[in-house]
Amino acid sequence: MPQLLQTMMLIFALTAVAASVGMFARQPLIIVYIVLGCVLGPHALGWIGESHAIEELGHIGIIFLLFIVGLDLPTKRIKNVFRQSILTVLVSSVVFFGLGFGLGFLLGFESREAMITALAFLFSSTIVGVKLVPRTALHHRRIGELVIGLLILQDILAVLALLYVSSSGETISLLAWLKVFGIPPLIVLGAILCAKFVFWPLMQKFDVVTEYTFLMFLGWCMGIAFCAHALGVTFEIGAFIAGVALANSSAAQLVASTLEPLQDFFLVLFFFYVGTTVDPILLWSVAWQVGLLALACVLIKPLVFRYLIGWLGEDRKTSWEVGYRLGQNSEFSLLILYVAATQMSDRASLIVLGATVLTLLISSYVVVFNFKNPIALSDHLRVN
Repeated sequence: MPQLLQTMMLIFALTAVAASVGMFARQPLIIVYIVLGCVLGPHALGWIGESHAIEELGHIGIIFLLFIVGLDLPTKRIKNVFRQSILTVLVSSVVFFGLGFGLGFLLGFESREAMITALAFLFSSTIVGVKLVPRTALHHRRIGELVIGLLILQDILAVLALLYVSSSGETISLLAWLKVFGIPPLIVLGAILCAKFVFWPLMQKFDVVTEYTFLMFLGWCMGIAFCAHALGVTFEIGAFIAGVALANSSAAQLVASTLEPLQDFFLVLFFFYVGTTVDPILLWSVAWQVGLLALACVLIKPLVFRYLIGWLGEDRKTSWEVGYRLGQNSEFSLLILYVAATQMSDRASLIVLGATVLTLLISSYVVVFNFKNPIALSDHLRVN
């Protein structure tokens, strides 16, 4: 049996078992994937080979993730979110950036490593934030609006952060600025024109064939991503642009829901691959640094969000709840570490990675045991 096929079968069989345990423990599955990758990877049991192939396949999940994020950002929604949440996101981002950079400097990171640590601290988890908000409870409609609005703006900042990190520490020359801020708008314009005059006319003519529709959206995402990469922009940013170009259509949400299972399939591989890069012995040697970063995040993020949201007029209870629901680092933090892998030492990268996973773990327990959510252990907190 080919090695890659055998590896894939082993990964998904064991992931299904581990995910079942994770669901009973009320944990986000992202943690299950990372921990399982660590256990089965070359630094522990060594059962998994073909790690480079897994990395490449997992990369496709990130491309789909950014494509779906773009699809979820129609112009009208962005305007509404900007009005409601822009000040909170900007002020909190300055605070979190300063916190991450300061802690990185305190731990002896080089300036570039401290900068990447600061960027990883900017974002809260969509997985924890959205998945644990009840959708049917009247009281939580406002909670959901605040959480999702803040996360949308953070997603936009995450795209800019990825653009910066992908510059690999280049000197900020005119060419570098053009690469970051000049080329992407040109790609956006080209994608919008292509969508208007090529993509949508084809879809209107042949959209009765479901297989063709699925293939067209898949090809659109990959095609724009490839063109962006050819112009010096990352595949991920190209996929985001591909989504934004289609976001104002009525079919955008349908497409996003159709592609989510495919995205989840590849994301399992991505987070599993992240786990295989973790050396448990090295992680143990930096345990106190990991704990310091994680503790600072889960204590300070809720506090900052509570007072910023309260300052904008929300009541104390709502402000605290939103703060705790956003009191962790994000899957985008992991993506930033992945893109910046060559720009950080193994020690620094592992500290930030470990802290990110630990914040997801702690924050999930805080929400599950204290606020209404779909997977709560107690009946009075379990609300779908």
